[in-house]
Amino acid sequence: MVLKLYGNPISIATKRVAVVLHEKKIPYELVAIDFAKIKEPEVLVKQPFGQIPYLDDDGFILYESRAISRYLEAKYPNQGPKLAPPPSDVKATALFEQAASVELSDFDPFASKAAYEAIINPVLFGVKKDQAAYDQAIATLSTKLDVYERILSNQKFLAGDEITLADLFHLSYGELLATGGSDLLSSKGPNVARWWKDVSSRASWQAVKDSIPASL
Repeated sequence: MVLKLYGNPISIATKRVAVVLHEKKIPYELVAIDFAKIKEPEVLVKQPFGQIPYLDDDGFILYESRAISRYLEAKYPNQGPKLAPPPSDVKATALFEQAASVELSDFDPFASKAAYEAIINPVLFGVKKDQAAYDQAIATLSTKLDVYERILSNQKFLAGDEITLADLFHLSYGELLATGGSDLLSSKGPNVARWWKDVSSRASWQAVKDSIPASL
């Protein structure tokens, strides 16, 4: 059975999973869900928080985009590039989880806040941009990226010299930073700029960044 990804073609979190599917060339079918319907009973029975995406793997239901991405890597370790170290490599796994935690704690909260203020709230919800909140998010993110600059001065990617899920997890909100008017990822420093170019130029992201294809 082909994997079914339930989400929306322009959903930020759905793209987070889709880029992994494309990176590893895993066949899937996108089952589109309208944003207005994500709280309806048929979605809540699969995703109790009423969010997208969720994955249906022959009846096995899994939600949360980062958890789905880890599952795909674990199930298809030899298909496409390896995007996480094997569990048997304890130290490499620890470094990967460290990098993934950095994305979740030190990048996502501030990049997502900036994206919501600059793009998502005004465009989707008709809510006026809170400039002070946007500026604060960008300022905080800038200090976080100072640390990224130091980390990336010693290695190609956040977990080492090979790309991992931790790098790919940055793509959805990172792309929206530029769309919303911030050049942080290209101007913060040479190491961040080089890393961001490497990650964001991958064919997998180019395939899904504007709208997720219905299948692969």
